[in-house]
Amino acid sequence: MGRPAHLFVDISAHGFGHLAQVAPVLAALTARLPELRLTIRSGLPTDRLQSRIGADFTHLQASSDFGYVMHDAVSLDLAATAQAYRRQHADWDERVDGDARLLHGLQPDLVFSDVAYLPLAGAARAGIPAIALCSLNWAELFAYFFAREDWAATIQRQILDAYNGAESFLRVTPGMAMADLPRLRAIGPIAALGKDCRQALHAQIGCRSDERLVLIAFGGFDKQLPIDAWPAIPGVRWLVPQAWQVKHPAATAFEPLGRPVADLLRAADAVLGKPGYGTFAEAACNDTPLLYLRREDWPEQDFLIDWLQVHGRCREVSAADLLSGRLRPVLESVWSQAAPPTPQPSGADEAAAALLPWLTRVGESRPGG
Repeated sequence: MGRPAHLFVDISAHGFGHLAQVAPVLAALTARLPELRLTIRSGLPTDRLQSRIGADFTHLQASSDFGYVMHDAVSLDLAATAQAYRRQHADWDERVDGDARLLHGLQPDLVFSDVAYLPLAGAARAGIPAIALCSLNWAELFAYFFAREDWAATIQRQILDAYNGAESFLRVTPGMAMADLPRLRAIGPIAALGKDCRQALHAQIGCRSDERLVLIAFGGFDKQLPIDAWPAIPGVRWLVPQAWQVKHPAATAFEPLGRPVADLLRAADAVLGKPGYGTFAEAACNDTPLLYLRREDWPEQDFLIDWLQVHGRCREVSAADLLSGRLRPVLESVWSQAAPPTPQPSGADEAAAALLPWLTRVGESRPGG
């Protein structure tokens, strides 16, 4: 018997969408390789990772990317982001060397990143194959915001070199164009499918069977809404984050319910959030209507919105209506939409199939080598 294959996984803590993409892939992969050893590096809390990832793993509590510095869930701090990029790349070679030493010590058979580029550069330097996966990449977003800055060219080249040093970049549907990544491979949507717990959830909350539940989920960033001041909407119950300490009589904190987010989303009659991959893909694949507040100057959102308008039911909500709680008209509008065919989340199995050859030949020559 040979040793079990070892996969090093790097999951961005920039929101929860990266975890939402990776977790179904790991589930599909460990179903095929039950003995697979997982080492996960992420700035997300261990319990958050465990809530999505069913397999055992070793957690390295650290972030190898920062994505973008945010004022809140929908607005960027570009000045702070520029400073963070310049600081990260001021000693880029030393950072890459540090990751190469870490990976050399851990000896994984494959590095899998969503969507930090530092571990890809470190893996290349350590001679370890790597695969990236995401609906976006930091190189394309960096170019969108900073390409015209006189300090940006070297950083942009270093980011692209790191991504292009990977064996492939699995672009999840819906995703950005990524024209600068020649090793791009498009795969289907990735989404967790929730269990049908609607009746049990209504009983647990203590609401009537004809009441409609609206889940408020802004994907890992603070976006406190003045729900206490919202007018009541007859027949609507809000499921809200516990940290908001909402006192509205029609609001219930969802974390104490003890149910996975995907189950809550499937049971809900609508979800309210921002354009983000996890929320959009899971809403479509669980056939849950979605209301979204546009993000300020976030180029990925147009790809997500265009896709959801074809494959799901959705409506934009204005910031003014969101703050005032004037949501009844937009809820009635999205509930009146005809449901399109529900998309199938084939991307997790496709990604697992792409990773598998690197993990089933432990001790042999690597694929493509």
